[in-house]
Amino acid sequence: MIHNIFDERFLWAYAMPNPEYSIVIPAYNEAARIGKALTDVLHCIHERNWSAEVIVVNDGSQDNTAAIVQQFARQDPAVSLLENPGNRGKGYSVRHGMLQARGEVLMFTDADLSAPIEEAERLFAAISDGVDIAIGSRWLERTRQTIHQPLYRQIFGRCFNLITRSVIRLPFADTQCGFKAFRRSAAHTVFGLQRIERWGFDPELLFIALRKGFNVREVSVTWGHDERSRISYLRDGLKMLEEILYVRWNALTGIYDREPSHGASSKLPTR
Repeated sequence: MIHNIFDERFLWAYAMPNPEYSIVIPAYNEAARIGKALTDVLHCIHERNWSAEVIVVNDGSQDNTAAIVQQFARQDPAVSLLENPGNRGKGYSVRHGMLQARGEVLMFTDADLSAPIEEAERLFAAISDGVDIAIGSRWLERTRQTIHQPLYRQIFGRCFNLITRSVIRLPFADTQCGFKAFRRSAAHTVFGLQRIERWGFDPELLFIALRKGFNVREVSVTWGHDERSRISYLRDGLKMLEEILYVRWNALTGIYDREPSHGASSKLPTR
């Protein structure tokens, strides 16, 4: 049962044409997790009296993810559902949501909330401190990990990070943490140039951000591994490595030097 956690005291915050924060959650067949995620996110928003919107981007789910989100949206005007044109991938979903978002600070987080939504305050604080982009990191302070990944996942993650450092020169300890916040202007530039639509989009975002001169800060966050992660470390891992090479190719051919496209669901080439 979904509890009606909307409090009319906060209606004014969501009636504003431009909320301070936008929280984007990509979702594909997340019926088992999206209800708890929205409950936790809304509780955090209301408890802290944030002016915020929550956008769930449904990536062609075949379960009742959309129906659950719609039920929350009927109870709380902070929540909205954004539909993709079929299953397009996490990268497409995040881009779609971020380019539709109305906030001054835009962030995205995974539906499993491996990083508790309260940790968003750490990202927002970095933005307030003057950076353009704040990215959550699982590796800056490993003591903040509440549930550790299995060893094979840790090895894959470290190897992938080493490759991103070598191929596209990213200086970050953790590029893949699905917990990132952007100033609105930075988000529109970076996501407007994004080309990769599936798992490898995170390093591309950071590569574009550095190329455009944005100030990016890595922020340690509390994080707990969720065993229900759908990523295949063989199939998706190989695809991610391929996409890293496409980032380098796009850079060499001037793709990232073009004007950003601000169409939220524009059909951009994935290469």
